[in-house]
Parts: sequence; structure tokens; C-alpha cells
Amino acid sequence: MTDLTAHATFREILAQPAIWAAWGAQLPVANIRQWIAQTGTDGVWFCGAGTSAYIGDILAAGLEGQPGNRFRSTPTTDIVARPHTYLRGTPKLIVSFGRSGNSTESIGLLTALDALVPHWPRLNITCNAGSALGQDAKAKVITLPEATHDQGFAMTSSFSTMLLTAAALFDASLAPEDTPTRLKDLADTLQSLLPALTASARAARLPQRVVFLGSGPLAFAAREAALKVMELASGQIPALWDSTLGFRHGPKSFTVGATDLWLFRSADPHTRAYDEDLLAELHAQFPASRITAPEIYQPHGDLWSAPLYVALAQLLAVTWSDALGLNVDDPFAGQGTLTRVVSGVKLHPVTP
Repeated sequence: MTDLTAHATFREILAQPAIWAAWGAQLPVANIRQWIAQTGTDGVWFCGAGTSAYIGDILAAGLEGQPGNRFRSTPTTDIVARPHTYLRGTPKLIVSFGRSGNSTESIGLLTALDALVPHWPRLNITCNAGSALGQDAKAKVITLPEATHDQGFAMTSSFSTMLLTAAALFDASLAPEDTPTRLKDLADTLQSLLPALTASARAARLPQRVVFLGSGPLAFAAREAALKVMELASGQIPALWDSTLGFRHGPKSFTVGATDLWLFRSADPHTRAYDEDLLAELHAQFPASRITAPEIYQPHGDLWSAPLYVALAQLLAVTWSDALGLNVDDPFAGQGTLTRVVSGVKLHPVTP
């Protein structure tokens, strides 16, 4: 078998536990929460593009029902295309995620905010201190450790560390002083799981198609999982995601031939009952499929389990990309269609 450590992307996946533990010990949660409270906003919008947008999806679903601010995932790709539709009314706290911090949509969002709602508060979470997000003088900026600025095409440690940073800041059930312990617990859990997850990825067949499923925040973890496979397989493995209950409503038709399914089961007993029902149904209806429901959730809830499940998908994606003979760190090399930092987007002026 190929030595996967030859790929930067694989090494960046394995680096996540050490990154989380070290970052949790230095993230000033209490101070940033105080700053958030002082903004006086009635809502928080999580903004990003691609994987950075899916961070917002996971957070908004995971924080649903929490008292206080209303949380919403609002991709930069939506705001930049229709700024006047979104940037109006009472101020919202705009939380921007960006690995490079220099994507066209990140810059476009800052431009639109300046033009239409310059008084709205901003919190930028980025892996690149020298970027547009990192250098935004109008924002509170959190710069993640340099190790999170993935050099591979796919977002791995950048995704998980930005997600955990925001979870620590906005999950009211976590006391600020408990943040180092929480991230250390997650780091230890992933570190202990990595050998088994890597072996599981090695043992998985190269599928014709793949589906990832879950409920609540794990549905959006499934979305990120599907994207990782499509990206690193250079589109050669079609991947679908859906919610546990939503999958029956048409999307199940995607399951043909050697389509394999991965179900991210919830830690919540009520939600998990629906997961188990679907799991039994899939086994009965699709004997040609390999159906896997890994046990890797955490006791802190599905929001905090999401990066653990996604780590499995990251390993699957690297393994399958390597098996396809692709450049794992740049699967679209020579094609000119996709790049590590999205290019080719023309920004149009925003007028008040």
C-alpha cells in the first residue's frame, strides 16, 4: 500500500489532535465572549464559502434552541450576490471564516459591509494573519495557529479548528474556563481513534458512489464529508449528503450499484432512534451497498462530535484519492478548473 504520509493532506489530518489541544489552552474565550456581549446585536450570522460555509451550517444547527442570540448560517456566496437583500435592518454580528482569508467572496463581503452596514460588528476567524480577513481593521480578528493554514487543496485542520473555535465562543453550555479541557478531551478522543479510523478507511472499498447521512449538525458534517470525497477524488466518486429523515424523500434514488453509505449517528437518544430505523432499512433494501455507522460520538453533543466524524471522511477521501492515482494535495492539477483558493470570481460594485 502507498505510504499516505507522503501527502501533506494526510499529515495535516493527523496533526489535528495536537493543534486542538494547544489551541484550547490559549484561546481567550472569556474575553471574546465579553466583546460579543458588548456588540448589542440580536443575531449572529456565520459566513463563509464552501467548507467555511458548512462550518456555519454545523454551528447554526448545533446551537439551535439556545437562549439569547439567534444563530444563522449565511454563506458569503449568498450575501455577495444579493447584498441589499441581506445587509439591512437591525445589526447582526458577522462571523467570517476563511482558511486563506483572501477568497474573492471574503473580500466581497467586507466590501459590501463597508458600503451598506459599516456599523455592524465583525468577528473574523482565519488561518492567515496577513489576509484580508486577518488585516480587517474594523473587525475583531482571531488568527488560528499557522499549522491550521493547510497546504493541501482540501481544508482539514483549518475546518475543524475554526469550527471548534466558534463552538467554544458561542456554546453557552460550555464555561469559558472549561475550554482547555473540552478541546483536550476532543483531541485525546481523535488521537485514540485515528489508528482505527485509518484502518477503516484502508479497508473500505473504492465505491462507485458514496452517501453520508446524519441529523442536525451531523447532517451538515455529512455535507462536508461528501465535499471532501468529491474534491479529493477530483469528481470521480459522486458523493451525496442528506439528513437521516430527509434521505427517504427522493435522494435515496441516488443509491444504485456499488453505492456505499455512511451514517453519522446522533448521541441524542430520540434522534438516534431515527438513525437506527434508517440503518435497518438501508441494510434490507441495498444488499450491494456497504453500510457503515461508526461509533465515534462524544458525550458533549453532536456539535462537538462533528469534527470527529468529518475526520473519518477526510481519511476516506485521502485513501480513495491515492487509490485513484491522483495528486492528493492538488487533485485538479493541470485542469485549471478548481484551485486551493477560489479564483475567477469578478466582484461587482456595491452602491448604497
